[in-house]
Amino acid sequence: MSGDLTLLSIFEMQAGLRAGDFSCTELLEAHLQRIHDLEPRIHAFITLVEESARKEAKNADFRFSAAQNNGQIDDLPALLGIPIAVKDLITVKDLRCSCGSNVLGEWIAPFTATAIQRLLDAGAIIVGKTNTDEFAMGSSTETSAFGPTFNPWDTSRVPGGSSGGSAAAVAARMVPVAIGSDTGGSIRQPAAFCGVTGIKPSYGRISRYGLVAYGSSLDSMGAFTHSGAEAALLLGIMAGLDKMDATSADHPVPNYHKEITCDIKRLRIGVPREYFIDGIQSEIKTTIKTAIETYRSLGAEIVEISLPHTKYALPVYYLIAPAEASANLARYDGIRFGTRQSTGSMIDMFFETRGQGFGPEVKRRIMLGTYALSAGYYDAYYGQAQKVRTLIKQDFEKAFDKVDVIACPVTPTTAFKVGEHGDDPLAMYLEDVFTLPANLAGVPGIAFPVGLDLENLPIGMQLMGKRFNEKTLFQAVHSFQQNTKFHLQKPLL
Repeated sequence: MSGDLTLLSIFEMQAGLRAGDFSCTELLEAHLQRIHDLEPRIHAFITLVEESARKEAKNADFRFSAAQNNGQIDDLPALLGIPIAVKDLITVKDLRCSCGSNVLGEWIAPFTATAIQRLLDAGAIIVGKTNTDEFAMGSSTETSAFGPTFNPWDTSRVPGGSSGGSAAAVAARMVPVAIGSDTGGSIRQPAAFCGVTGIKPSYGRISRYGLVAYGSSLDSMGAFTHSGAEAALLLGIMAGLDKMDATSADHPVPNYHKEITCDIKRLRIGVPREYFIDGIQSEIKTTIKTAIETYRSLGAEIVEISLPHTKYALPVYYLIAPAEASANLARYDGIRFGTRQSTGSMIDMFFETRGQGFGPEVKRRIMLGTYALSAGYYDAYYGQAQKVRTLIKQDFEKAFDKVDVIACPVTPTTAFKVGEHGDDPLAMYLEDVFTLPANLAGVPGIAFPVGLDLENLPIGMQLMGKRFNEKTLFQAVHSFQQNTKFHLQKPLL
């Protein structure tokens, strides 16, 4: 074994393990050492499961040895021996699932999420659960009850949220892949802030079974990797119909990884004028336009388009998502599971458990959602928001009659300082202004690095595609990354 194994791509890890250049145990230990070296500065994890990971690595080594002896090395699962991390909003049997909240405390999940089970069946080894904004409600991973995660590119800055722990873990090379969730940008925004690739698939493409609900009509599970090719491999394993989730789609799942190479000379890329507005950091606007010109040089056709109802996405989201959250979070009452406060009456216990267990941002969104759903206001707020959501969805449908993918910024700024938006919820909400529409429309989106700003912070670009056409997104990202090196840049930790 030579070199730093944590710097390898997933494909290089696969090849090295199959060639016997290093063992699963050596690969795991390299990542665990990386975690121990950096975790005090990054705080990407809530829970580490080193001993169970070591046991699984030994089992994987045995499988590799047996396959080598039997000449069946090519029959082994795709991710055998590959370390991964899972956002602590997703259940893994017998592991704590806190959702970044005191209200759940030490709750141990009794089952494993379908998508995670598919990764385990493919041989992946879970090393831990990553930090998250409380119940995924945040854009900076600062609302976690366990403290904030810090950006590996600059530890005075946030990694984005709510899947900031997963993004930071991949950016810092603690793991080659981490799983997150995206309700309004919670994979794509931290991917942009941390300089990694993050895929939010179409709504229904990956089962939500085992993903603790925030906004049930908006939530999607996805992955952080260093490249579009690696993300394609992961989505191909995680995606597909699941009888445990009525919202999972019975739609064919392509072999994304095998079909990732293509000629993009006939690719039509739409550039929405509504996404290049005043207030965007100038370096982001310039860098995104340069990336679009790179696509033009590769033969793609660039088409200016309009998504006219984009300006309504933010208020629509902050009516629909909190409304769904207020219903989903009603179950945390101190009776069925999680922590329990007070020994007084049941009503006292209910109020004290929720009052002490939930943090300020979660309380804010529960109150917003409850108000929007209350008698006398439902039609004026929630009902009206759903009508405008339909208009936003129709904007995308009309745009995709003209173009194959839509290119735009992921965020209006690069990673901001820890605490910078602490007293200004609206400023925090505006960080997701370019990512919310994809969730409202149910279409896939992928974020990937396209440059650095003057302070050496990553800048990400977003591509959005037709529903269930993740394949074209992966092909477009792969083509860009085959001709540039931005995805290979790493923080100087």
